[in-house]
Amino acid sequence: MRGLGTRARQVLKAGSAVTAALAALGLFLTACATGGTGARDEGPASSEAVAKGAPSPAASAPPSKTPKRVDAVKLVKDDPEVSDSVKSALTKPCVADEYPVDVSYGDLTGGTTEDVVVNVMTCGDAVGIGSYVYREESGRYENVFKAEEPPVYAEIDRGDLVITQQLYKKGDPVEYPSSEEVITYGWAATRFTERSRTHNDYSNAVGGVDTPAPAN
Repeated sequence: MRGLGTRARQVLKAGSAVTAALAALGLFLTACATGGTGARDEGPASSEAVAKGAPSPAASAPPSKTPKRVDAVKLVKDDPEVSDSVKSALTKPCVADEYPVDVSYGDLTGGTTEDVVVNVMTCGDAVGIGSYVYREESGRYENVFKAEEPPVYAEIDRGDLVITQQLYKKGDPVEYPSSEEVITYGWAATRFTERSRTHNDYSNAVGGVDTPAPAN
């Protein structure tokens, strides 16, 4: 009988071990299913989490206008709106193949491509003698603005056209004008209209211009 009792205790111990193993396995599976520290926590984010994330750069970036570079020298020389005196400054380059032309591209008129701002200068002292704005219409560039009262220079400033006109008094050297007019234009319907004008007077004491000594 003692032998039977010993075998029975061994069977009970084996059964208890199996029961304990099954219980541990059940606890492990429960932890994984309820969001514990199992493999599920390490998996990829759900589609809902991705949808709530930041938009991709491609989706948020505004559409850009078609970039297009032009031959500014040819554009000005072929333009019937440009005076002969300005065209004469473009008969040959100043040095090598460099012409006295500054070119800027930007959105001034709301067209499908960037507008072109061209400044023509003299070779010797770089004085602006003509400023022009070209807008593409029906596959060709049209002159929609010109200023030919030197010294003049055109720039694009936050979607506006800004013209700087330097003014001289009698005897002023070219490099030291007495004042300037800064005129801001905006595009309205089919043309540029003046929005603001600022006048700046320069001091003759700046830039090496001789001034009379103060009286004692």
